[in-house]
Amino acid sequence: MNSRNPAPRSRRERPAKPALSYEGIVATAVGVMRAEGLQRVTMRRLAQELDTGPASLYVYVANTAELHAAILEELLGAVDLGPVSAAGDWRDRLAAVLGSYTRVLFEYPGLAHSALVARPSGPNYLGLVEALLALLHEGGIPDAQAAWGVDVLLQVATATAAEQSVRDRDIAAEDEHDALVDALRQVSAETYPRIAALGADLVSGAPEQRLAWIFRAVVNGVQATPRQPD
Repeated sequence: MNSRNPAPRSRRERPAKPALSYEGIVATAVGVMRAEGLQRVTMRRLAQELDTGPASLYVYVANTAELHAAILEELLGAVDLGPVSAAGDWRDRLAAVLGSYTRVLFEYPGLAHSALVARPSGPNYLGLVEALLALLHEGGIPDAQAAWGVDVLLQVATATAAEQSVRDRDIAAEDEHDALVDALRQVSAETYPRIAALGADLVSGAPEQRLAWIFRAVVNGVQATPRQPD
């Protein structure tokens, strides 16, 4: 037999592929996202990574949107819920939990935008919602207002992360910001009296400061705004 042309190996001699599972698919998706970005997390790309056909994945995940929601659910395990049981003002602790959630999205820019429509429903997401509800309850927020307030708070945090992710990818974002600051400082006090009075304060403050203030403003609104009867 020619040693340079070995006989083909039988399929029975090849190592068996690991069985597909929902957990394995999600773990692979997270790995692809971290290495290549969320835009590369498609059924076709995962099938290639898992050495299977795309049709096999649909048994476990209905579509790409559901896959992105599963990735979000997985990463929400990194949100720090410790402030719920810590000491201090409940509003500060609420802002800390929401800040941790926002930072998780900051770390994965594509996911932040996807999270605007992705709706995870696993234990990590439920744990986050429970934590926010517990803090609102501690603050004396009526249950009906807290139920809708959680949705608003998460929307604000998610939208902030999505907006920042777009700016981080835009190489011209810093120049645009500087141009806006210059424009605000140079406006005519006669034409734009309120802008002239506030000046650079319109864009002042570190992002973390502004975000914490936004969360407090939303919470104060939730606390002061009763729901109308159905």
